Amino acid sequence: MRFEHLDLNLLVALDILLEEQNITRAAARLHMTQSATSGVIGRLRTYFEDDLLVQVGRKMMLTPLAKQLEIPVREILLKIQTSITTKHGENIAESKRHFRVMASDYLICVIFAEVIKEANREAPFVTFELVSPNDSPLEMLMHGEIDLMIAPEHYISTQHPSQLLFEEQHVCVVWEGNTSIGEKLTLERYLELGHIAATFGRNRTPGVDEWLMKQYGCSRRLEIVTHDFSTIPSLIMGTERIATMLSRLAALYAKVLPLRLIRPPVELNTMKEFMAWHRSMDRDPMLRWLRGKVVNTIQHLDAPLVL
Repeated sequence: MRFEHLDLNLLVALDILLEEQNITRAAARLHMTQSATSGVIGRLRTYFEDDLLVQVGRKMMLTPLAKQLEIPVREILLKIQTSITTKHGENIAESKRHFRVMASDYLICVIFAEVIKEANREAPFVTFELVSPNDSPLEMLMHGEIDLMIAPEHYISTQHPSQLLFEEQHVCVVWEGNTSIGEKLTLERYLELGHIAATFGRNRTPGVDEWLMKQYGCSRRLEIVTHDFSTIPSLIMGTERIATMLSRLAALYAKVLPLRLIRPPVELNTMKEFMAWHRSMDRDPMLRWLRGKVVNTIQHLDAPLVL
């Protein structure tokens, strides 16, 4: 199919080329030879009267025009996907939709495990892929690589629809056998202790430390940094270390492990968790159905822990 003399099939290739900026990787994703992919680039260059990709040293770089095309091309392809290829009259009970959802292990434990159970009661053929947070969640959302993102406020962009799901406080968690910490915790003692924290992606500072530095000009002594929240309780066991966790997850683990929850020595920022999706998917009926399941699950969550 052609539009204004452009073969619309080339848009898919262009989208991948702009994302990969590498002919070998683009050819693999397009299931084409490198020679054929080079031919596609030639046709695109002829149409746009621009090089689009240029060799700079060992890397391929986008031209200014190519950078301008990135978002519009992706938007067009997503619009086609949601407006034409999606079956708007799809029967939920028979749907074979596959959802890719980005959420931390904390959110999976507290919310999404229940969402999936509820969803599968109505749609037994719907499948899910849970994607861990990385350095570029908004890029993944923009490129249509994920259908839904559940994340803290600072990950959310005003360019796409979002919805506040809930707010939650932090608590401190120690091993029940740790006698070096009493019922109350001072900021001085808190800072003396060895801490365990989780970070995601590269060079990411835990939010608690950012807040402490901003408010008090100090930071915790991080002795262990792990890649998810669920490993923290096990790392606390049998030690005199401490962790600062979101209250619902801490309470969940305190039911099955000998852990003690203590009120933080200072009022820490409330964590606001949002749900976000690409604006082109706003009217997608199946995604609306899934978002409704998330909201319904939130409404039936246990109240946040208060110490």
